[in-house]
Order: sequence, then C-alpha cells, then structure tokens
Amino acid sequence: MDNELIKNIDKIHTTELGVVRIKRNLSLNTNDVVEWCKSRIIEDNAIIERKGKNWYVTVDGSVITVNAYSFTIITAHKEKK
Repeated sequence: MDNELIKNIDKIHTTELGVVRIKRNLSLNTNDVVEWCKSRIIEDNAIIERKGKNWYVTVDGSVITVNAYSFTIITAHKEKK
C-alpha cells in the first residue's frame, strides 16, 4: 500500500507518556514501542484509514492511532469486537 503514512514511516514517533500508554493498552513486553508500531503499520494485512486529523491502522487485533500532521503515535489499543 502506497499512502502518506507509509511514505513518512521514518517520521513516526511518540512521547514518553505515549510509550507507557501503548505498552499498557496492548500488554507489550518491548522497550521499543515505536519500532513495534512501525513494523505493524507496514504489514501487508494492515488496514490504514484516515479519519480527520488521524490515521487509524488496524492490524493483528490492534488499532494504532497516529496524528496525520505530526506523525505522533497517540495511542494504540486492542481492537473492539
């Protein structure tokens, strides 16, 4: 998929609080949350949608929210079923 989010994958980052929030919400056991999220975003089965000011990436039961202007990962959570 060739979209703006993937073209700017190197700009994706998050804040210290974002790291804590994402690790808690997804029960991650990794220290590099940004790389974990980037690897999910570029997966072939990732569904990437832009709604307003945010990108929403749904992949492997998780939803990653990225600000479309600053490329900041705002949050990530398990997909609601």
